[in-house]
Amino acid sequence: MQYSLEHDRNDATIPLDPRMPMAPTSLEQAGLDPSFLLRLASKCAAEQDTTTASHLAERMKLPKVIVNILIKELVKLACLEARGLAGEDVRSDIRYALSMKGFEYAHAASRQSQYVGPAPVSLDAFCRQIGLQSIHDERVTPERLTESLDGLVLSDALVEKLGPAINSGRSILLYGPPGNGKTSIAERTSQLFRQTIWVPYAIEVGGHVISFYDEAVHHPVSEADTQSHPKADQRWIECRRPVIKTGGELTLDQLDLTFNAGPNVYEAPIHLKASGGVFIIDDFGRQQVAPQALINRWIVPLERGYDFLTLHTGKKFRVPFDELVVFSTNIAPKDLSDEAGLRRLKYKIFVNTPSRDEYIRIFKSYASGTGLVVCDPDLNLFYDRKYNGDVLASCYHPKYLLDFVSSYCEFNGIAGIASLRMLERAWEGVFTSE
Repeated sequence: MQYSLEHDRNDATIPLDPRMPMAPTSLEQAGLDPSFLLRLASKCAAEQDTTTASHLAERMKLPKVIVNILIKELVKLACLEARGLAGEDVRSDIRYALSMKGFEYAHAASRQSQYVGPAPVSLDAFCRQIGLQSIHDERVTPERLTESLDGLVLSDALVEKLGPAINSGRSILLYGPPGNGKTSIAERTSQLFRQTIWVPYAIEVGGHVISFYDEAVHHPVSEADTQSHPKADQRWIECRRPVIKTGGELTLDQLDLTFNAGPNVYEAPIHLKASGGVFIIDDFGRQQVAPQALINRWIVPLERGYDFLTLHTGKKFRVPFDELVVFSTNIAPKDLSDEAGLRRLKYKIFVNTPSRDEYIRIFKSYASGTGLVVCDPDLNLFYDRKYNGDVLASCYHPKYLLDFVSSYCEFNGIAGIASLRMLERAWEGVFTSE
């Protein structure tokens, strides 16, 4: 449910999405140790000469009623001092400034952790929210699948296998010869899921902050169309289901917490940031780490739906593993892992080379987009000459060939016609003879 500005914010009848995290009304409901919040509030107050309850509420993403409690406690501790009203209106917020003791308190808090910003959510709250918005709860329909694959030329048999596999929310292995659309199919999964989810700015575990929200992978719902519900917990951002793609650069270290010793803040691993969404491992088997090692790392998450992470202090904690994992490779599955490892990858889908008809359709579709003229007899003769059994057709061949023809014709100032002679020339310029 996305809240519209057209609704009266005071209308108690506004429908609520039962998955939406609700704003806490007390320190207890915030789920964090009061001393942690006091330290965070002091660090936020230290960012400028004076502050107000409204400013701290916006900076910490906490309700003003909770911020006022923190301010009163900091005043009682002689860490904050009142400096008069922020405006001429008697209803204006009171301005506060850190005292000398307050600066010492804030500096001591910074030595523990330099994190300043939205208050984290507790680990329990994070796990609970992931369960409420699980990707397993969203159904992918045949109509959505067809729409998401628009523009790709795929056999009906392949599409029939993709639907149930994606709808399951379990792991998928796309394998087959290179250049036949495995990566494109994996990337199109981003168009299949329509529900929004809530993503926290940060998570607190044992007094440590784990930065979670990542602008590179988490895409908030457009503010032009929607606005957060007034009762929503502002420590969470309503986003599209994330789609994270990684390739040969993936290492085992990226699947663990990253500890930044300077600020004493952790960064969530990439697969945790994909929670509630899709995690794509492209070129599986081309990583510096052996594919068997990657599968071994994910045996528990893929099988049981949870993972374990470890702080630098040695504290180990459990997190949910709720995402559609898509492996894409042109390496034979038997060369990737033993049978026990492959068993963890629930769906194995072979993406074959295109048939003659599919190749012709791909060729004409791309030619239409580039404005090149295709001569059907020449194209059929070219296909018979080049794909005579020794060379397999591939879905990427038409694009490479037609790009060459387009560049050649443009350079020489001649009409853009993909004739047999021109395609023969393109073949020699694009593909090697061995």
